[in-house]
Amino acid sequence: MGIGAGIVLLVLGLILVTGSVDLPAAVDANVATDTVGWICVVCGVLALVLTLVINQQRSRTTHVEERRTEV
Repeated sequence: MGIGAGIVLLVLGLILVTGSVDLPAAVDANVATDTVGWICVVCGVLALVLTLVINQQRSRTTHVEERRTEV
């Protein structure tokens, strides 16, 4: 997962939590949209944080190249 997937999950979760989209009655009767929304929000935030931490570690990595010549 990257930054884009984290943002998509976060936005989708916030849409479900706030109820800004009317879902069909069949979906509302069988799925707790608030719970699914909060799960998406938590997963989106976690994906964003992990992506930023991994990218930060990647930028601090140094590579050393050693060349040996025979005389």
